[in-house]
Amino acid sequence: MALTALISVSDKTGILEFAQGLHGLGVKLLSTGGTAKLLLDAGLPVTEVAQHTGFPEMLDGRVKTLHPKIHGGLLARRDVPAHMAALKEHGIDTIDLLVVNLYPFEATVAKAGCTLEDAIENIDIGGPAMVRSAAKNWKDVGVLTDAAQYPIALTELAADGKLSDKTRFALSVAAFNRIADYDGAISDYLSAIDFDASAGQAAPQRALFPAQSNGRFVKLQDLRYGENPHQQAAFYRDLYPAPGSLVTARQLQGKELSYNNIADADAAWECVKGFDVPACVIVKHANPCGVAVGADCFEAYSKAFKTDPTSAFGGIIAFNRPMDLAAAQAVSKQFVEVLMAPGYTAEALDVFKSKVNVRILEIGLPKGGKTDWENGRNAMDVKRIGSGLLMQTADNRELSLAELKVVSKKQPTQEQLQDLLFAWKVAKYVKSNAIVFCAGGMTLGVGAGQMSRLDSARIASIKAEHAGLSLKGTAVASDAFFPFRDGLDVVVDAGATCVIQPGGSMRDQEVIDAADERGVAMVFSGVRHFRH
Repeated sequence: MALTALISVSDKTGILEFAQGLHGLGVKLLSTGGTAKLLLDAGLPVTEVAQHTGFPEMLDGRVKTLHPKIHGGLLARRDVPAHMAALKEHGIDTIDLLVVNLYPFEATVAKAGCTLEDAIENIDIGGPAMVRSAAKNWKDVGVLTDAAQYPIALTELAADGKLSDKTRFALSVAAFNRIADYDGAISDYLSAIDFDASAGQAAPQRALFPAQSNGRFVKLQDLRYGENPHQQAAFYRDLYPAPGSLVTARQLQGKELSYNNIADADAAWECVKGFDVPACVIVKHANPCGVAVGADCFEAYSKAFKTDPTSAFGGIIAFNRPMDLAAAQAVSKQFVEVLMAPGYTAEALDVFKSKVNVRILEIGLPKGGKTDWENGRNAMDVKRIGSGLLMQTADNRELSLAELKVVSKKQPTQEQLQDLLFAWKVAKYVKSNAIVFCAGGMTLGVGAGQMSRLDSARIASIKAEHAGLSLKGTAVASDAFFPFRDGLDVVVDAGATCVIQPGGSMRDQEVIDAADERGVAMVFSGVRHFRH
C-alpha cells in the first residue's frame, strides 16, 4: 500500500524538490492552499485537502485542516484494530508523513511597527494541531517541521520504503520542541503587551519584561561536571544566539570544555571584543587578571601577562585579532586552559600541536550594527535564584570621552583620559568591589570581589608589588563610588595620579576635596558597573 504525505508549509524552501522525490518513490501527495498550487504548477499529482475532506477551506483559511479525515488519519494507531475499524467505517485514509512548518510568527513580530492584528493573524492553529497529532503518533507517522530534515527522510524512504523507528522518534521530539518554541514566542509577545497604553495605536506598546518569560535553549553538550565534581552540568545556547558570542565558537583542538572553562571563557571573550585595537585579556576564576592593548597580539599579550604572572597560570586567554606565530610562541611558554581568537595562522596552530590538552577556540567577531544583538551582546541577563529568576537588561553601556565630568581642580591630560577610559572598560568585567590600576594601555593591578572597596584597593596594590610593577603615575577605576575618602587615599598612596569613579555618594564633596588636597585629577562617569 502506497504511503500518503500531507504537505502544508509556509516556508517553501526545498519543498518542491522534496515533493518530487516523494512522488518518485510512489508516495501519494495531499496539500493545502499555496503549497498545493506550487506542486500542481510543477506538474505533480496532488489532492487538495478540501477535496480530500469534502469540506471547503473557510474563514479566510483559518479552518482547512481541522477535520476528522485529517486528524483521524494522523492519530489512528495501526496496531489497534478498533482504530483501524473506525477509519474504515468513516471512510478515513491513513496519513503516513506530515510535512508542516508554521506561520512566521517570530519573524512577523520582530518587524518594526508590527501591528497586533498582523501578529494575531500569524498565529498558526491548524499547523500546530496537525504537528501535535502526528508527533504523538510517532510510531506510525513521520512529522517533518524543518527543511533540513527532508534529505534524511528521502534517503530512508528510498532505501527501506519507510522511516526507521529511531528517525520517527527523533522527528517527533523535534516537532514538539518546535511547538514549544512557537507557543513560547507567542506567550512572550502577548504577555508583554500593555493593552491600556496601546489603545488606539496600530503597533502595541510592549513591556521590556513580559508577564511570563519562556526561556528556550538548545543543549550543545553534556559536561563532565559542574563547578565542582559532585555537580552535574550541561551547556545550552539561545535558539537565536548573537553573532560572535561564545556559543558560536568552533573548537579546533584540546580537551572538552568544563563548566568553569566556559564561564571564564565567556568573561574573557566579552571583555576582549569590546576593544577596537589589538587586545589581550587573561581571566582567572571569572576575573580579568591581565588586560592590555598593543600594536599586535604579541605586544598585547606580553603586557597583559606582566600584570599578574602568578594568576595567569592556568588562565583563559582571549585575543580580538587573529593569532600569529609570535603570539603563539609567547603564550605556549605558560600553562593555559583555553585560548580564544577570531582566527589563527597555520604556524600559530602548529605551535600548540604538541600541547594536546590546550583548548583552542575560534570565534568570529560580530560585524557590528545598531542593536546589541548585531554587536554580539545579549540584550538580557538572567540569574537563577531560589525558585525564581532575576532578569535585567545586560550591562552594555559604553562610555565616551565626552561623557566624563572632571570634578577636581587638577585637569587630566589627554593621555590620562585615555588611561582612565581603558581602566573603566576593564573594571566593568571585574567582580565587585572592583579597583583597577592601569597605565599605557595595560592593567598594573586588579583588586576584585572583596566585601570592602578598601581591601580591593590594597589587594590591587599588593598584586602589582608582587609582579614587580610600579603604580606611580597610574590611572585607577572604581566600579562604584568611593563612600569615604579613605579609598581614594589608598589608591593615591599606591601611586595613582588620576581616578575615574561613578560619583553619586552623599559624601562626593568630601572625596572631591580629598582629590584636590592630594593633587590628583578625578572624573565622574555617572555610570556604575557592579558585577556580581
